[in-house]
Amino acid sequence: MSRVPAAGGLRLDAYLPYRLSVASNAVSGLIARAYQDRFGLPIPQWRLLCVLAEDGGLTQGQIVARTVMDKVTVSRAAHELLKRGLAARAEHQADGRSHVLSLTPEGARLHAEIAPLALAYEAALIAGLAPEEVTLLKRLLARLQTAAGQLAGDADGPPVGLVE
Repeated sequence: MSRVPAAGGLRLDAYLPYRLSVASNAVSGLIARAYQDRFGLPIPQWRLLCVLAEDGGLTQGQIVARTVMDKVTVSRAAHELLKRGLAARAEHQADGRSHVLSLTPEGARLHAEIAPLALAYEAALIAGLAPEEVTLLKRLLARLQTAAGQLAGDADGPPVGLVE
């Protein structure tokens, strides 16, 4: 059986967006299983827990911008963390239509338990890379994210923490 050459020489395995997606799915799947099995936290809840631990009290809009998750995903994750007593919601001081989410002491304790595991997974994933390669990889990923945002018409660029 003969193969028809891909139009324009496109080969999926060499196509950067595909490779990024496959790598992201592999890493996310590995981490998702660990957090779900051990802590009962799907990835959106884990991200929300971490961002609240890092940044303190945030509005849902701030969380959407910080995590690059959509509003519905953030809302569902927040609802579950509130239900589990891991997060608390308070009125926003300056905007009565908005609420501020923050971690409860139980949420902070869970984050303190998860953080070393997350760092261990990261260390295992980059173990075969030299420190300068890790730095370069992070810089290149931030640049790709910025370029994608610009192509999509997003002038904001990458979320805080991705630019060195």
